[in-house]
Amino acid sequence: MHSSLETAAPESAAALPPPLAAVDRALQVVNRIIMIVSAIAMILACFILSYSVISRSFFEAATYWQDEASVFLLVGATFLTAAYVQHDRGHIGIEAFIELLSPRANRIRLILVDIGSFLFCAFFAWKSWTLTHEAYVDGQITDSIWAPPLAIPYSLMAVGMTLLCVQILVQILSELCGRNRS
Repeated sequence: MHSSLETAAPESAAALPPPLAAVDRALQVVNRIIMIVSAIAMILACFILSYSVISRSFFEAATYWQDEASVFLLVGATFLTAAYVQHDRGHIGIEAFIELLSPRANRIRLILVDIGSFLFCAFFAWKSWTLTHEAYVDGQITDSIWAPPLAIPYSLMAVGMTLLCVQILVQILSELCGRNRS
């Protein structure tokens, strides 16, 4: 169970400076669209894997593409939805200190955790973009018969981590502008 400090309630963007409020609203729209697309991707991955099991079991047909297609869909769904989850503060958090610290100390702790998370995610996004670039420029493909380009999953990781960085940055700036998470 999350405390009121950890859980983001529906908040008014009016408390934010106009540019930050605009970024927050745009990110929410993008996140909603990504959630719909990701849900479809997950359902499609389920159908692909089910098709594979049925075609192999009953028809002894080889399906060499289904594992990679499903993994690509699931990688995209996982990374692209990270910003949506972060917006609602749905990522796993350690709550052992919440009851021990004052509200002011908790606010400082949350800002520091957000800054640390931002730094990690920014590094991850940067490395994902470099992997995407290398895979695209070098024409890297998977080692299967189907051989799809590796730039596909790498770009999904890069875009997802970039969106997560933007979301965390909006939350850090919101805190610094005085908007509470209660």
